[in-house]
Amino acid sequence: MHADLSRSTFRPERHYSAVVAQQGRVQLDADLNEQAAIQLRQVRTRTADLIGRHGGPRDATGFRIEYVGGKHDIDTLHIHGGRYYVDGILCDADRPAPQVPVPEDDTAADRQPASAQPYWDYWNQPDGFRDPERPGDRLPSPGRSPFVVYLTVWERTVSAAEDPALREVALGAALPDTAVRAKVVWQVLPLSLGELEIEDADPSKEVVRAAFDRWAQRRAAPTARLAARAERPEHADEDPCLVRPDARYRGQENQLYRVEVHAGGTAQDATFKWSRENGSVVFPVDGLDGTWVELASLGLDGKLDLDVGDLVEFTDTAYSSRLDALPLLRVEELDLPGRRVRLSAEPDPRVGRLPHLHPFLRRWDHRGGPRRKGRTAALDGGAIPVTEGEWLPLEDGVEVYFAADGGYRTGDHWLIPARTATGGVDWPVDPARRPLLRAPAGIDRHYAPLALVKGEESAVDLRLAFGPLASSIPAADEATLAAEASAAREERTAEADLSGGRSQTTAAAEAAVEGDE
Repeated sequence: MHADLSRSTFRPERHYSAVVAQQGRVQLDADLNEQAAIQLRQVRTRTADLIGRHGGPRDATGFRIEYVGGKHDIDTLHIHGGRYYVDGILCDADRPAPQVPVPEDDTAADRQPASAQPYWDYWNQPDGFRDPERPGDRLPSPGRSPFVVYLTVWERTVSAAEDPALREVALGAALPDTAVRAKVVWQVLPLSLGELEIEDADPSKEVVRAAFDRWAQRRAAPTARLAARAERPEHADEDPCLVRPDARYRGQENQLYRVEVHAGGTAQDATFKWSRENGSVVFPVDGLDGTWVELASLGLDGKLDLDVGDLVEFTDTAYSSRLDALPLLRVEELDLPGRRVRLSAEPDPRVGRLPHLHPFLRRWDHRGGPRRKGRTAALDGGAIPVTEGEWLPLEDGVEVYFAADGGYRTGDHWLIPARTATGGVDWPVDPARRPLLRAPAGIDRHYAPLALVKGEESAVDLRLAFGPLASSIPAADEATLAAEASAAREERTAEADLSGGRSQTTAAAEAAVEGDE
C-alpha cells in the first residue's frame, strides 16, 4: 500500500481479535490500520469458509461471459453485472446508472442521454484498461483453440492524486491529503489451455476447474524472499545472515522503507526500486509537453519535494492497475515558478495523455545501484538489478538480502521500518539474531475461472453459485410461533382490561372529591 504510514503491524499469526485503545495514550495510524485489517480478515475468511474459494449469489451471480466475435470490429467479451466472491473478496460487476445533467434550455429537456449498456465490455472494463493496439491484450481466436476467461482480483491504494474527490478543499490547497483508500481491482482476462497444461481440445468443466486451481495456486504463492538489517557487520562473508549487536541505523528520522519489485521474472531479469517514504510521495500532473511535465505542486517541504537527480515513475490510473513496469526517468531540471520539471526522456506515449486517468509522478529514492568495492552498479531502466545471495546497501546502514532462486512479480514489496530510537530496523530475527527471510507483504492476488470460450455464443459457464441460507419455517415451528403469538395477544388484552379498570376507579375517586368540595 503506497501511503504515508509509520509501519504496518498486522500479523495474522498473532491471532489478535481487536485493537483496544487506552485512555491518555498516543494514537497511532498503525493501530487504526491494524484494527481495520483484523476486521477485514475476519469478514473475508468467514465469507470464504461459507462460500468456498469463489461463487456468487444464485439470483445475482455476476460476471457471466459472452464472447462476441468481430466480423468487422475487434473481438470482445461482454461481462454481465452482478456480484461474485473470490477468496471472500466481493467483486461487483454492475455498471453505474448514467448521470443526467441539468438541461441547458427547454428543448434539451426532451433529449435524454442514451442508456448505458447493462454490461461491461472487455475493452472498457473499469480496472482492465486493455488496449486494442497491443497484440498481447487481444483475445485469442476460439476457432483455433478454446480458451478460458478468468477473473483476477487484488487491492491497490488510491490517493487524492488519482481521486481528487478524496481531498477536503476546506483544508486548503497547501495542506496534504488525509486518508487514502484501498480499492478492490478486478480484471477479466483470457488464458489459453496450453498455459493450463490441458491437452484435450474439448475438456470438461471438471478438468478445466482442476487445472485452473493448480495454475492459480502457483501464481498466487510468491517465491521471492527478502531479509533486512541495519549496517553490514564484520566477518559478513563467513555468515551473511549474522547481525552484530551494535549495528546502527544512521538516518536522522524514522522511516518506512519500501522495497518493491519493478520488473518481474527470475533474478537475471528482475529489478527493484526503493523509497524511504513507502512510495507515498506523488505529484499530480497538470500537463505534458515533450520531456517537460507541469505539476499541480512541487511538494510541501524539502523532504517531500523533487530535486534534480531524483528518479520518478510517470504513470496513471490505468498503468497502476495493469501492474506494468514503466521506465523510471530522472529529473534533469526544475522550473519552480512554472511548477515544471524536465525529465531525462519523454514518457511512454501510452501513459498520461488522458486527464480522466489522472497521471502523476511517483518519486523513488534510490539514485543508483548498490555501491560495492568502490563502484556503483548500473541501473536497468532506472531500477536496480536484483542480486541474490548477498547484502545490498540502500542508505544510512539499511541493507536487504534476496534469497536464492526467487520468482519476482511486479508490484510485490516489503516494508522495513527504521527507527532512530533503537538505531536499527524493525525486522524479525531468530534466537541467534539472524534476520529471517520473509515473503512479500503484498500484492495478494486471487483468481477464479469464469468461462471456457469455444466460439461465438458458445461459452461453457465455469462459475459457481450459492443459494440463501434462509428457508421456510417448518410446520412444527409455525405451530409453536402461532401459539406464542396467541399468548402474547391474550396478555396484551388482559393488560388493557386491567388498565381500563384502573382508569374507571380513578375517575370515580376524582368525582367523589369534586362532590365533597
